[in-house]
Amino acid sequence: MATRKPRSERRQDLIEAARRAMVQHGSDSVLLSQVAEEAGLTSGAVLYHYPELSDLLLEAHHAGMERFYDLRMKKIAGIADPVEKLIVTIRSGLPEGPDDADVRLLCELGGSAGRNRVYATLLTTLYDRQVSMYQMILETGRVQGVFELAGDSQAISRNLVALEDAYGYRIVARHPLIGTEEAAELILEYARQATGNPLRPGPKPARRTRSRNPAPGS
Repeated sequence: MATRKPRSERRQDLIEAARRAMVQHGSDSVLLSQVAEEAGLTSGAVLYHYPELSDLLLEAHHAGMERFYDLRMKKIAGIADPVEKLIVTIRSGLPEGPDDADVRLLCELGGSAGRNRVYATLLTTLYDRQVSMYQMILETGRVQGVFELAGDSQAISRNLVALEDAYGYRIVARHPLIGTEEAAELILEYARQATGNPLRPGPKPARRTRSRNPAPGS
């Protein structure tokens, strides 16, 4: 006899199914029956967990966007070096490849944002958080003397996020000359100019210490 999944696990399955359905059919036009088909359930079973399809779609969007702020913040939390932190942040903001479901979902969301105020608010909030994330890294590097910023840290941060979005779209659109590595290097090249730093992390030089035993004749 098959065991029944816990309610929380079933809801997570539905969120994943909704994400797949939105990528395939579009955020605006996805139907309850299409989400149910992806989940392998009846429409009634989906409505049992989510009486309003819009609530399920909203949770699916939140789950997809978590990767590009919350998880990135966790990833860089233990990194002290601003150079390494900036490189990791740039690389983690790009698609893993043209079939990256999270990025494809964000592209779908962007296409619907002009017609849907909720989606527009979600994307605006994500953008602002990403800008603040980059700005924190840049300002930390500036204070530590690692970065010599070529302009306002907020403007640089906005450009970095815009480049992420633009190259992310090109990757999922299968541009023949722009993959994840190529896009990362293009964004890093801008970041090098904006920070005055070569952005090549390496072993830190040992700090010089004054000898406790003075040299003879000193």
